[in-house]
Amino acid sequence: MRSPTLHDVARSAGVSYSTADRVLNGRGGVAEKSALRVRHAIEALGYVRDIHAANLSRRRSYRFRFFLPRGDHGFFSVLRETLEREAGARAAERLDVTCRDVPALDAKALAEELSRIEAGDCDCAAVVGADSPYLTAAIARLRSIGVPVVTLVSDTADEVRSLYVGINNRMAGRTAGRLMRMAHRARAGRILIVLGSLSARDHRDRLEGAREIMQAPGSKLDLLPPIEVRDRPETMRERLGEALRQDSGITGLYSIGAGNRALVGLFEGLEGPRPFAVLHELTPLSRAALEGDLIDAVIDQKPAEEIARALDAMRAIADGRPPPPTDIVPTIYLKDNLPGAGRGGNLPGTGRGAICPAPAGRRLGQAT
Repeated sequence: MRSPTLHDVARSAGVSYSTADRVLNGRGGVAEKSALRVRHAIEALGYVRDIHAANLSRRRSYRFRFFLPRGDHGFFSVLRETLEREAGARAAERLDVTCRDVPALDAKALAEELSRIEAGDCDCAAVVGADSPYLTAAIARLRSIGVPVVTLVSDTADEVRSLYVGINNRMAGRTAGRLMRMAHRARAGRILIVLGSLSARDHRDRLEGAREIMQAPGSKLDLLPPIEVRDRPETMRERLGEALRQDSGITGLYSIGAGNRALVGLFEGLEGPRPFAVLHELTPLSRAALEGDLIDAVIDQKPAEEIARALDAMRAIADGRPPPPTDIVPTIYLKDNLPGAGRGGNLPGTGRGAICPAPAGRRLGQAT
């Protein structure tokens, strides 16, 4: 059975197609009696507007802006590449996507970038959240001028942002804690947690989730004070290196954020057994470390799915429709279940070489 069309609505209401179209699009110029008949016909027939077809007929483009952290973080390089690929694949949907680099874990700098957006500049913006009054105020200002904001990876300002797209970071932290307990099999252990910054909600939520499991009754794991490295490899090298030199009894390490190039380098130079190690995000670096037995597990938030869901949600918000589900269940990768293993071993979408971030302000998949 076919779906009712606007022609069916017009026929049922006893008005012309153009009159039904004016009522549907709120353009006015229709007598209230006729408008009421059109609305009743829409409800009686169960007519649902085809937003995609309407946008094509009006040749509407969706203007989306993404603001992603730069720095030594392979995950955001993967995220940029995925965004470029997905935007290009959706050219028929008339997506005009721009991606700008912002400093990692610098909410004030991100807020300054958002302050440059004016009403009508774009249909929706996507940012990686961080808890900061500067960022909350910037998102609130955008909302007040009709520019909705979606948060990715890490949530923030949930009272003013429109939607969060990503994994449950507390659940991810609990997963890491469970892996640590399984690795120690009720043995005593000393666990060191390394994070970027407690100002990042995803880092803080992962830390709290890991603590919930590793400090639960029956656990024999001793949690050392966490160290912050600001997602910088040089800081990771200095602070983690010092921790490993000072405490040879560390049996487990959970790295919540980035800077892991230095972590892998430190593990390569260790004499004797290394700690059981859990990292986040499957990147060329973490994949090679898994394959080389330098780390043990990676919790990945599936960037391809994250970008696809973000774009779907941003379109829905721009169209005034309820957004689709945006929760993502992370994947646990071990050396034995890496994607593409035995078929060249490439991380899907990354190619064989190093991943280069898109230049600041680069437009991705521009509509034609």
